[in-house]
Amino acid sequence: MNSQTAFFVGNIPVFGNLILSPMDGLSERPFRSLVRKSGSAMSYTEFINAIDVLSGIQRVHKKISYYESERPVVFQIFDDDPDRILDAARQLIPFQPDIIDLNMGCSAHHVAGRGAGAGLLPQPHKVAAIIQNLVKNLPVPVTAKIRLGWDDHNRNYLEIARIVEDCGAQLIAVHGRTKAQGYTGRADWDAIAEIKSVLRIPVIANGDVQTVTDIQRIQAHTRCDGVMIGRAALFNPWIFSYKDREEVSHREVKIWIDAHLEEMIQFHGIELGLILFRKYLKRLLSPYQISDEFLLPLLTETDFDRFKNQIDHLFKNVLEQKP
Repeated sequence: MNSQTAFFVGNIPVFGNLILSPMDGLSERPFRSLVRKSGSAMSYTEFINAIDVLSGIQRVHKKISYYESERPVVFQIFDDDPDRILDAARQLIPFQPDIIDLNMGCSAHHVAGRGAGAGLLPQPHKVAAIIQNLVKNLPVPVTAKIRLGWDDHNRNYLEIARIVEDCGAQLIAVHGRTKAQGYTGRADWDAIAEIKSVLRIPVIANGDVQTVTDIQRIQAHTRCDGVMIGRAALFNPWIFSYKDREEVSHREVKIWIDAHLEEMIQFHGIELGLILFRKYLKRLLSPYQISDEFLLPLLTETDFDRFKNQIDHLFKNVLEQKP
């Protein structure tokens, strides 16, 4: 683990400049905690719906579950109503997050379409009200994650970034795409660099980071304080240790699979844990180009012991034949 402070979020030191991006349904405790051990410098929860918090929905407790070793821990919250967001954040404080983050990056229609997530970007006055409310009333630093705007005709990222800083937030993470882009097209690193050039608070760059070379390129291009990695981490969680996937041995992959599966079973129980683990396993195995003959039975197996036997067989008898 990095022993040097890369930047501060308020008075909280962050030891490292690579961070796992929050991803709905993916950056839950089992995966996130393993990536944290691999080198991610902070732990962002999946985004939390303020309405779910205020309604006492049980799944919120799963989303905010974390290990002490993951600190600093960031609870990321979303909604379109300033009062609800503040009330929900207040209810989350007893669970002792280090930081509360406002999601202004989710482009999914059911979120952005109701004015939450990236749907806040066209509403700068509401953004200001939310950040001010949180900063004034919470005992922990407040941060935000944004996109560049709603679409190519409404790229108001500089206005939003300045509001985030001027209203007292302590860090901003920037996904270099608009809401309309979703995850298509190229991330605009020039825009992230522009934000970094006008702000004093730390700026985290996010978008199109697939390799160690990409990390170096986006840092040089944007002068950012840190780099956030999302989808690429699913097939190469070792990127947080500055390793490209082709540098990772079969043995390291098998060790990761065993550890991740154990965490999933502990977190979700055997039946659900095994089912939910498949989405991670498919991505982890994707670089191997395994034939459907071996892959399909593995991804549909419901018996834990048979699943483990198939994994062992795959690594002992199939992958050892591959370079």
